[in-house]
Amino acid sequence: MTMSSQPAPSQNEKSAGAFGGVIPPLITPLTPTGALDTGSLRAVIERMIDAGVHGVFALGSTGEVAFFEDAMREEILTSVVEIVAGRVPIFAGVIDMQTRRVVEHIRRAEEAGVDALVATAPFYAITGPQEVEHHFRALRDSTALALFAYDIPVCVHTKLAPDLLVRLGTEHIITGVKDSSGDDVSFRRLVAMNQANGNPLAVFTGHEVVVDGAFLAGADGCVPGLGNVDPAGYVRLYEAYRRGDWQAMRSEQDRIAALFEIVFAPVGKTGPAAGVGAFKTALQLMGLIAANTMSSPMTALDGENVERIRQILQRQEMLPS
Repeated sequence: MTMSSQPAPSQNEKSAGAFGGVIPPLITPLTPTGALDTGSLRAVIERMIDAGVHGVFALGSTGEVAFFEDAMREEILTSVVEIVAGRVPIFAGVIDMQTRRVVEHIRRAEEAGVDALVATAPFYAITGPQEVEHHFRALRDSTALALFAYDIPVCVHTKLAPDLLVRLGTEHIITGVKDSSGDDVSFRRLVAMNQANGNPLAVFTGHEVVVDGAFLAGADGCVPGLGNVDPAGYVRLYEAYRRGDWQAMRSEQDRIAALFEIVFAPVGKTGPAAGVGAFKTALQLMGLIAANTMSSPMTALDGENVERIRQILQRQEMLPS
């Protein structure tokens, strides 16, 4: 198959319509020495499945994928597949700098037994629209699994254009999009173009506090990092959307937005150290994971930063009695 071909969907590839709902991006619980804490991972996943999530996403940004060597990535995927045991679809991040490395991650994810793959545009080396398109076509040529494009320009410094994404969807190159761009205009254009072309893509928002607006625009689901802390809240939000209960959806989103303040609580921290660090700290305070250890070179939240998060959780009645 050449790179310029337009393959029909494989029998092994689920269509865009097979994916939707709440798909939290899993944190990766670590021991104080930085090893995978499988017991804590199991507790987080079981709570998500009990809450009614529609899938889980391993090795995303919330899962600290950028910090892990290949062996650790493989261990995480193997553990997630074993714990989930076929109860919900598993999305696997195959994120890396360039195409050849991503294809190798795809092979490992296929061997682990995941259901869908999530890839960003290539990064580090400067690329343009032609290279980005070539990248996703090459990934499609390498796998029959559902393939999602992850639009996160803050990390990869490339914004995925809505017209490109929809065209790749109509040609069965990608199955869907996880939009973490923060560009509401672009997201609305993506949804509109997708609908105008018969919805070839499953479109997800990756932003925790505007999920209600994304649903009203026509999103198929959400991939919220805060779903580690409150998966049931996002499921209630999605269910309210499905039944057309806009007031319930608004109320749930307002409550979730108040809980999301945990990511703004840390002082002296930025990026994943603040955001993912807050999720891990909250889960530790809630008794779900043993430690809030972060991947090096990030350091765990401590002292007053932990206390600020505790106070928010108390106000939101998220702590065990």
